[in-house]
Amino acid sequence: MQMDFAGTEDGTIFAWKFNSAANAFEPVVSLAGHTLRVVSLVSGAGKLYSASMDHTIRVWDVESFQCIQTLRDHKSVVMSLLCWDDYLLSCSLDKTVKVWAATSSGALEVTYTHNEEHGVLALCGMNDEQSKPVFLCSCNDNSVRLYDLPSFKERCRLFSRNEVRVFQIGSGGLFFTGDGEGEIKVWKWDTRTL
Repeated sequence: MQMDFAGTEDGTIFAWKFNSAANAFEPVVSLAGHTLRVVSLVSGAGKLYSASMDHTIRVWDVESFQCIQTLRDHKSVVMSLLCWDDYLLSCSLDKTVKVWAATSSGALEVTYTHNEEHGVLALCGMNDEQSKPVFLCSCNDNSVRLYDLPSFKERCRLFSRNEVRVFQIGSGGLFFTGDGEGEIKVWKWDTRTL
C-alpha cells in the first residue's frame, strides 16, 4: 500500500493513503512518540524512520504502525535521514553523521560515527560518473562536503551564501541545493576538478 507521511511540530506523524475510487487521500493513522517537532522522515525496507528535535530517531513498522525501536545516540537535534542500500545515515547539530546497520536480531546500531567541525543539516547520496558512491552533507557553516564512501575521504567542499537545507538528485550527473534564503543552485559533476 502506497502511503504518504507528514511530521508535525508537536511530534505526531500522520499517514495517508490514496483512494483511487474517491480520487483523494484518506487518513490512515497518526503515530505518537516524539516529544518535539519531527524534522525528517524517510522510508525503506518496510519501515518509516523519523528524526526529531527531541534528539531521537524512531523506527516504525509500516504494517502495524508501531514504533519498534528508538535510537538515542545523537546529543542534539537530528536534522536529516538517508536510507542507502542496507544502511540508515543520520546527521545532527551535534556535529556528527552516524551510519546505522541492522544486527542479526534486526535492531539498528551505530557502526560508524563521522565527526564534522560544524552542525550537520542535510544529507544526500549519489553515484559519480564512475558509479562510485558519494555522500553529501551540508553544515551550518554554509558548506556542503562531498565524501567518498565507504571511506568518508573528503573529495571537496562547496560553499553557499546561506545554509544549504535540501538536496535533490537529478539525471546526467546533476544535483540541486536549496538554501535558507530560497536560492536554488544546480551543480554538475566534473571529474576533472574533483
